[in-house]
Amino acid sequence: MSQADLLILGGGLVGSALAVAADAHGITSIVVDPADPAVITAAGFDGRASAIASAPMNMLRAIGVADRLAGKGCPIEGIRVSDGLEPGALDFVPQDGEGALGTMFENRDLRTALLDAAGAVPGIDLRMRTRATAIERDEAGVRATLSDGSQIRASLLIGAEGRNSPTREAAGLNVARWTYDHVALVTSIGHEHSHENVAYEIFYPEGPFAILPLNDDDRGHRSAIVWSVRGAQGPGMQKLGDRGYMAELERKMGGFLGAITWLGPRFTHPLGFHHAATITAERLALVGDAAHGIHPIAGQGVNVGFRDVAALVEVLVDGKRIGLDVGDRALLKRYERWRSLDTFMVAAATDGLTRLFGIPGKTASAVRRFGLTAVQHAPMLKDRFIAEARGESGALPKLLAGMVV
Repeated sequence: MSQADLLILGGGLVGSALAVAADAHGITSIVVDPADPAVITAAGFDGRASAIASAPMNMLRAIGVADRLAGKGCPIEGIRVSDGLEPGALDFVPQDGEGALGTMFENRDLRTALLDAAGAVPGIDLRMRTRATAIERDEAGVRATLSDGSQIRASLLIGAEGRNSPTREAAGLNVARWTYDHVALVTSIGHEHSHENVAYEIFYPEGPFAILPLNDDDRGHRSAIVWSVRGAQGPGMQKLGDRGYMAELERKMGGFLGAITWLGPRFTHPLGFHHAATITAERLALVGDAAHGIHPIAGQGVNVGFRDVAALVEVLVDGKRIGLDVGDRALLKRYERWRSLDTFMVAAATDGLTRLFGIPGKTASAVRRFGLTAVQHAPMLKDRFIAEARGESGALPKLLAGMVV
């Protein structure tokens, strides 16, 4: 394919999901990414896992990706939030008949499913191990030259390359950004007792500590760990031997899952925040981390990106139905209006939580525990938080309700 409706730069979770969702609605894509699929889907690539909220899972079912993930995910049937290991935890549990709050997947399984789905349909031209070397955008369309020498034409350019999106930078779109004095230590562990499909978020003054349930395998019960530490501590923690690392993990966990074993490997990821003031330009739209990057404190990063996908596809399909080009300026402005408030609110909430729970001292901790206890006994407020965790708040695109547009 040398011409398509969309030229998507970035074939990660959000970029590949956009291609598959667009194809389900008759919109063609060329996806360009320099990564080697064999590398990014390998078990030792980056070790991350993602909590896919129930609304984005509806989208994955609607576009035919969920079947490729069968048996890979662990349902999240509860979330427990606490200030350290002190009393006063806040529990989020779905009501009878509501289904799981979300599903935990290892990122390599998500990548494999999405890339396989993208490679299985004629409406998507997947160009991995290549990159765009020159791009032109104007009223007539998008023209690009790739590193393999091929020439591409499209109606709309999608920036989906992640936090350091060169497409966003080349377009001169302003971004508010800062870095947190934290790094995330990521690994996976085995443990003696079952997690019972509950995700734990334990807030310590030095940073949040998340225990995320994974499917049991032949090694027994498993969880993914996302452990935030001060930036200065990161290198030292990575240099610890396995015994010392596990001793620190056991101290943080408090022993409630019993004896733990390290399944490894260990990874370090810097943490930061950014939010693009404008996510569209002439024949250009940003999705996912190219548009907004948030702290992983609430596990909403990829979910916000999937909300971008659902909203953008709905806008483009509506436009095509009335005869508009998918790169039409009015369509892009509608997408921007739809996503701007939602992404800003999620970003502000996660940043506020990070700062609130990072305040040291016994008084601050006592106030936080009082707040958690108050919410625990306020059903209406808990329902609001559960809706946010599911990704069901705000103006919901049809795909997130499980309906093809």
